[in-house]
Amino acid sequence: MDLTTKYLGMTLRNPLIVSASPLSEDIANIKKMEDAGAAAVVLHSLFEEQLVKESAELEEALVHGGESFAEATSYFPKASEYKLGPEEYLEHVVNAKKAVDIPVIASLNGSSVGGWTDYAKQIQKAGADALELNIYYIPTDMQLAGSVVEQTYVDILKAVKAAVTIPVAVKLSPFFSNMANMAKRFDAAGANALVLFNRFYQPDIDLEELEVKPDILLSTPFAMRLPLTWVAILHGRIKADLAATSGIHSAEDVLKMLMAGANATMLCSSLLRYGIDRVRVIEKAMREWMEKHEYESVKQMQGSLSQIKCANPAAFERSQYMRAIATYKLA
Repeated sequence: MDLTTKYLGMTLRNPLIVSASPLSEDIANIKKMEDAGAAAVVLHSLFEEQLVKESAELEEALVHGGESFAEATSYFPKASEYKLGPEEYLEHVVNAKKAVDIPVIASLNGSSVGGWTDYAKQIQKAGADALELNIYYIPTDMQLAGSVVEQTYVDILKAVKAAVTIPVAVKLSPFFSNMANMAKRFDAAGANALVLFNRFYQPDIDLEELEVKPDILLSTPFAMRLPLTWVAILHGRIKADLAATSGIHSAEDVLKMLMAGANATMLCSSLLRYGIDRVRVIEKAMREWMEKHEYESVKQMQGSLSQIKCANPAAFERSQYMRAIATYKLA
């Protein structure tokens, strides 16, 4: 049985990739991921704010001294809240490449065109097999047109692609007025893959302390429905590979994404909840299902139920929504 798949120009031994998370901050964990059967690992993200802060603090120290600069940088998270800073991150890429044979994909998280390009070059020099751009931007300026936001995303990709030769994936949110058009624009701008989707982390309010606080909720299997829909719609319509993430917890979830047209699936919450060995459990269950249903390879099923292959293409559009509402029965 052949579980190999193509992603970012690389042949992976299966479609199971560990997505960016705190788990990859430790080399020992990355080794466990490889041992459990993960085909590749996306390292935890280095944030644009970390690069900006380091650059700003260095400039201030050289020009004015650090004592007058504390207030200006107070809005950044404390250095202690990051396990790895920019220099340590590069070293982490080097050490990860030495420790495992599976591809190591670096991750940059940001929202503007700027210091990404120089650091992307350094990541490539450190030996990363590919780079994932996690573009996370929540526009709140009421005067800022959606078209400007969209162009910023494309400009970030173009700038990074011009700076490096390793494959570049774009991890993005679904909150565009026309996701299909944006996918086409990313494809035209040279994205080697689209990762659908990053998660919108909403804050909570602490009623005792009367303050806004961060609150991370792990995904549930229901979250996979959104990427499933868009993977199925985009498969065969763009050149870029498609990776599905969010809500993938079981072999069944992986198989559905593959049939929708994904080149790869990414695991995060399921590993945080059940442990790294969950990768092994999912791969074993995949093999059992494929054997039972007489599938010889992952390639055989990829895209078999995508929109362009579906007998009822409207199943992924408005008609299926109307049908679901009309047929729902109260308990």
